[in-house]
Amino acid sequence: MGITVKNLSVTGGDSKVVADVLRSLNVTVSDAADFDALEIFNDIIGTRITTRLKVTVAGEEIFLRKSSLARPDERLGAEVNRLVKKNLYTLLVEGFGLDAVPYGILHGVRPTKIIQRWIDGGFGVTSQGVIDRDKIARRVCSDFTTDRDKADLLTEVAVRQLPIIRASDAHTVSVYVGIPFCRTRCLYCSFPSFVLPAEAKVAEFMQTLTRDITAAADAINRFGLKVQTIYVGGGTPSALPEKFFAEMLRIVHDSFNGSEVDEFTVECGRPDTITAEKISAMKSFDVTRVSVNPQTMNQRTLDLIGRQHSVEDVARAFDELRAAGDWLINTDLIVGLPGERLDDFRETLDKVLTLNPDDVTIHSLAIKRGSKLQMRLADDLNRLEDFNLPEDAEVRRMSEHASKILRGKNFLPYYLYRQGYMRGQIENVGWCRRGAAGIYNVQIMGERQTIIGVGAAASTKVPDPASKKILTAFNAKDLPTYLRDIDKYIARREKILAQNNFQ
Repeated sequence: MGITVKNLSVTGGDSKVVADVLRSLNVTVSDAADFDALEIFNDIIGTRITTRLKVTVAGEEIFLRKSSLARPDERLGAEVNRLVKKNLYTLLVEGFGLDAVPYGILHGVRPTKIIQRWIDGGFGVTSQGVIDRDKIARRVCSDFTTDRDKADLLTEVAVRQLPIIRASDAHTVSVYVGIPFCRTRCLYCSFPSFVLPAEAKVAEFMQTLTRDITAAADAINRFGLKVQTIYVGGGTPSALPEKFFAEMLRIVHDSFNGSEVDEFTVECGRPDTITAEKISAMKSFDVTRVSVNPQTMNQRTLDLIGRQHSVEDVARAFDELRAAGDWLINTDLIVGLPGERLDDFRETLDKVLTLNPDDVTIHSLAIKRGSKLQMRLADDLNRLEDFNLPEDAEVRRMSEHASKILRGKNFLPYYLYRQGYMRGQIENVGWCRRGAAGIYNVQIMGERQTIIGVGAAASTKVPDPASKKILTAFNAKDLPTYLRDIDKYIARREKILAQNNFQ
């Protein structure tokens, strides 16, 4: 349920912050409107933030007002944004009867970082060093108007990640290798990937990637860094032809895979790209973790979203991987896909669990900018209902079913992140068997460890302890630009690594 207004204006506060709340509550601007005008005023005087609404309907004016005080133990700028959101959200939900959403005003990608920051500062930690999860969850609910079950989930994940995060020191890094190729582009995908080009272009990419990797390995040695995890992603790395796939793994292995590496992951997301030769190459070069991502076990849906593999390909990939090695196998599933409902997802989860994965990530479909789905919806000829997407409530039921079943199978939630435009306004959450947590997944979401990115669309992120900021360097998403300007991207990475000094 939402509302439409003919005219909308905002005075005071960050317009993006206001837009986040309006979008989450489905407040839209339209000529066919419920209200003639909605005027939002945010008055910020010291630590008091007051939000006023003026609503005009059929010539009548309605006024609503809410005031809140900033917490003294938080940065004022962040508190202003939080309370602008909280005031507006409360006024709209209580004043207009709009449906509350599970995460309330908690809109960031990495919400568990907030809880970990609180714990680091001593909040929710007893004098004996015991973490009081109930106290933390209650503050999440109070500060962010979040449902209690979501607050409990966030707290559980945040606490579970702490041993992994705290075991990493300033000189410990992870390496991400970006392979920007797929065999086809899925309906929902917004990743910077390209349909696999001709062999000559792949060979050119491999030459450039080798230069990129060599420069990164030199920097790691020069700064005295230790590689904890290696993650080869994309795209679909296993979309590479066999000889290039094996060569890529050899270069990555020889450059980064030392005795201190705890985890070496390769995404083989499309099961139809997994061959005996590629499995052999992964075994030869000490890969420890492989991702096989069906997204759904409904063949009709697979065909609709543009994946060329079959349900049978998924089972074959699992069987062949299990027969070849003792690596951990990750798998991704999506709730909210076109045409699917709870019964469809229930069948998918049942089928996947019979394959005995070690790690299952449940994603909620996000209508991302740049995806085929989003571009089609931007065309007036298409409407959301034309894609037969499940309602938010149905998507939430799918997610709740996954949680119930996975917990019953002794899987534990260990990493979580959120995206804009998610169906159900829920979360993406990774579940694993005890002892099978993906270290890279925790580190990339925690943003405490340096991540060195090589390859197209890869990013390097270096936490700066002095400024408490994250230094970033991004490689081009566009393949021709990456190939042409590789020296520029190597230099940018070198600059932020040197800037940190790794003292």
